[in-house]
Amino acid sequence: MEVGLTERLDSFVKNHSNRQLAALPLALFLVSALILGITFASTGAPVKLGMEFKGGTQISVATTQSAETLEAQFSSYPISDARETGSRVVMQFGPMSNEEQNRLAKEVTSSYTEVEIKQIGPVYGASLQKQAVTAVFLSFAGMAIVVFLIFRTFVPSAAVVFSAMSDIMIAAAFMNVAGIELSLGTVAALLMLIGYSVDSDILLTTRVLKRRGTVQENISNAMQTGITMTTTTLAALFVMYVVSTYSYLVIPSFSQITLLSNISIVLIFGLVADIINTWMLNTSILRWHVNRPSQRGRKA
Repeated sequence: MEVGLTERLDSFVKNHSNRQLAALPLALFLVSALILGITFASTGAPVKLGMEFKGGTQISVATTQSAETLEAQFSSYPISDARETGSRVVMQFGPMSNEEQNRLAKEVTSSYTEVEIKQIGPVYGASLQKQAVTAVFLSFAGMAIVVFLIFRTFVPSAAVVFSAMSDIMIAAAFMNVAGIELSLGTVAALLMLIGYSVDSDILLTTRVLKRRGTVQENISNAMQTGITMTTTTLAALFVMYVVSTYSYLVIPSFSQITLLSNISIVLIFGLVADIINTWMLNTSILRWHVNRPSQRGRKA
């Protein structure tokens, strides 16, 4: 699969100008920024916050009733979501007073067996939110510093950093569109995405700037390695997504593993964005940079 993709992508890059290559990635970046901006204006955060960050209660019960039935049954409480995962139904409720939480827990445990209750207070959720933002910021800042130290040239280094930032923004915008809330799992996915995206960008930049041969030859060689790496990871993530999301359809005793499902789908979409940003946007910037008269003069 990666061979055919590499050949088609390599041919596409060769037959299009730098401006044409950069058009799609930049358009995706701008659309993602718009989606994140609209979400921020309406919710106060660029991504819809999950229960871990805004507080609330999650209750999982073993039942044959539908999620819609339970949602109607507990509509007097601030229920925000109800979904079926195999033989269980998982319900999420917004922040409540201690009295409401105790009343809800008593009502559920008296009506159902095998009840699992998870509660997070709003103060603890706000603390987790600050820690998550700090972790993403420090990871991204550390990555940017390392990249600039490696290449010591502004344009290639800025291209790597911008490409990684675009990958994260596109993945975050996808989360908003798909209704995936920001949780500890999806924060981990975004942090992993920084590493994945920088990996392919550094591979491309190193080959173009430090290998002998023409620019296009170096890009083609880097693409063969990079696409193989990315498609191998995508295949593994696709399997993880299918197993964690749909295995209960084959084995009813299994339940959906929401954490792994969200992590895998966010990474899948982020890596697809990385293919576009690395081999179209970053490639166009590097071709322009290397072919500038001042750069050709230095090489000569």
